[in-house]
Amino acid sequence: MHVLVTGATGFVGSHLVPALRAAGHDVRALVRDPSAYDPPDGVDVATGDLLETDSFEDALDGVDVAYYLVHSMRAGADYAERDRRAARNFRAAADAAGVDRVVYLGGLGEDDEMRSKHLRSRREVEYLLADGAYDLTALRAAIVIGTGSASFRLIRELNARLPVMLTPRWVRTDCHPIAIEDVVEYLVGVLETPSTAGETYEVGGPEVMTYAEILRRTGQVMHDEEPRIVPIPILSPRLSALSIGLVTDVPSTVARPLIRGLKTPVVASDDSIQQSVPVTLTPFDEAVDRALQGTRESARIPAVADGGASSEARRTSSEPRPDGCEHAKRVRAPEDQRPDGGESDEQ
Repeated sequence: MHVLVTGATGFVGSHLVPALRAAGHDVRALVRDPSAYDPPDGVDVATGDLLETDSFEDALDGVDVAYYLVHSMRAGADYAERDRRAARNFRAAADAAGVDRVVYLGGLGEDDEMRSKHLRSRREVEYLLADGAYDLTALRAAIVIGTGSASFRLIRELNARLPVMLTPRWVRTDCHPIAIEDVVEYLVGVLETPSTAGETYEVGGPEVMTYAEILRRTGQVMHDEEPRIVPIPILSPRLSALSIGLVTDVPSTVARPLIRGLKTPVVASDDSIQQSVPVTLTPFDEAVDRALQGTRESARIPAVADGGASSEARRTSSEPRPDGCEHAKRVRAPEDQRPDGGESDEQ
């Protein structure tokens, strides 16, 4: 199958491209600066910018399926408008080129509970893409654990630099982290499963956790010791974003939207994707360990670099799981160890 990946140089795209090649697909990567991109063997590279009409349309020639993995959050405060414009430009070009399917990775969260511009923008892009003439498959995820993830980088650097964390109430908000390997397996799997065309799926790992639990468990994997988390009810997400900029290397243009979105619960409540694309989900601690190993080696995660060739091998049997996300085990700290207060979100 002839596949285009937009956002190929980003966190998810850089893991997806080699997996698609390994699965036997003809892959074209759309990038703005080809001199800064080292593609896997056999990948065709096209140059263009979705914000600039007449710069990228040729990349869609002969494409059956396109992955939309573009997000402009690093660009500054006007990222929502840039995302809106990019999605509209891409939709028009994909329609004109006769693309059959588009696959989009967006964020979890109920529409009426989204309190952040970041999450609302991700959902708006999904709805804009859905208006195309092609079939849209939308996957919604929360924090993706892996080397190169901005969200995981925040968590890792906080654990590395702050043995005691003063946090706002959002640390008790529920989140549904998922390993990058599992996200890639879903993304490749829906391409190979025609029945997923036109569908929307929620994806999450095997455990629903609060942000405090994510911080603690990551600290345990990193240091064999959990950080001390001290919630302060009057500490707002805005002030938290400012303070995080002082203790981590994550760009403020990325950190602030992520932190401000942490009031919204992001939990996959429907695991129907498992009926079409069964995936053996990676335990949280294992996902963290792999991400840390990748960070230390400054390399792609080996399991993903092996690509989608192992997709079938990693899948479970075709026996469907029950609806209602029963595969996600809720993990809670003992009552006397939980922080007081609470709110949060991401992806």
